Amino acid sequence: MKQLNVVLVGLGFGGAFAPIYAAHPDVASFGIFDTNQDLANNAANHLKKTENAGEIRIYSSFDEILKDPAVDAVHLVSPIPRHAEQTLAVLNAGKHCACTVPMAIRLEDLKAIAEAVKRTGKSYCNMETAVYTTHFFKVREMLEKGEFGSIQFLRGAHYQDMEFWPDYWMGLPPLFYGTHAIAPLVMLADSPIVRVRGLGSGTMRKSLHTQYGNPFPIETMQIEFASGLKGEVTRSLFETARDYTEMFNLYGSKKSFEWQQIESEQPVVHTLLPAKNDPDGKPYRGLPVDAARISTGNYYEKLPEAIRRFTVRHEDYDEKNPQLSLEKDASGGHGGSHPHMVHEFVRSILENRKAWINEINGANIVAAGICAHESAMKDGAIIDVPEF
Repeated sequence: MKQLNVVLVGLGFGGAFAPIYAAHPDVASFGIFDTNQDLANNAANHLKKTENAGEIRIYSSFDEILKDPAVDAVHLVSPIPRHAEQTLAVLNAGKHCACTVPMAIRLEDLKAIAEAVKRTGKSYCNMETAVYTTHFFKVREMLEKGEFGSIQFLRGAHYQDMEFWPDYWMGLPPLFYGTHAIAPLVMLADSPIVRVRGLGSGTMRKSLHTQYGNPFPIETMQIEFASGLKGEVTRSLFETARDYTEMFNLYGSKKSFEWQQIESEQPVVHTLLPAKNDPDGKPYRGLPVDAARISTGNYYEKLPEAIRRFTVRHEDYDEKNPQLSLEKDASGGHGGSHPHMVHEFVRSILENRKAWINEINGANIVAAGICAHESAMKDGAIIDVPEF
């Protein structure tokens, strides 16, 4: 197999991925489906005009996709409550599956997906944006070079207000959707989470308690990795005054990385310096630390040339001077992550290997948040995270 026939399901947020698939050199044909037929028609017309992608097939139902023998792979960008159900349907139909986060919101569904992948032999790719951002690529590169020394601690957070979002979001336990803060820690630690302790905090209006039985606008969790390393994650969804961010910090014995407080700024690297002596030749208490803002750059070179432009915002990309556009920090969707996720999904299938975020580590990332919410509901009881 040298090229794939791919279908994208869900064109709200999913619409951001449509032109990437249409332009990807390893995608032979591309189809779309959305329950809003007008949205699907408009998306197809737009793609034909701007991407020279040829025929864009519009499916009339999800079942039609499952029954089409020509479809190799399906990318789901559907509402959270349907993720597990649709993922299982795609895999059981003999097709490769990518799904936006979270993978599921019940432990039994995570287990069912892992079992379906094993039974069908098809690929599963969890489309976790946070581990394809330029921030993550930069920190991983520094880590691989040994610049941080030993990792001492990891911290993640995701603050976002979800008022007026679709109904299924209302009252969602924050750590059910903590993957953007948890995933970078798991992948940087290179170790699964084995144990968590969660705490819920704050109050929110009673109407938000009913759908999920969750009373907390904010949840925080302490993490223990299999390696023995520790970390923590905080997630807010409602009635909390904090500008949007999905961030992670890494604290090392030589250097530490901290995400910027305000998204328009740059992150900071702290570097531990050699001791300085006082006039009597005795070292001052505590080693000095240099703190400097850094550029994360744009890791477009990891991608086929045809989709590199999607690492920057459409309005910032200059067709006449593409290299000048790409030399800037990535500013496309979720830190330039969208084309990297698409490329990983496509190439993992064609190379007959597991996707980087797959049914095993993807399930661990989600299960940690589910277990931490259970812990929060039990006043901080320590919960073991199941293996998949």
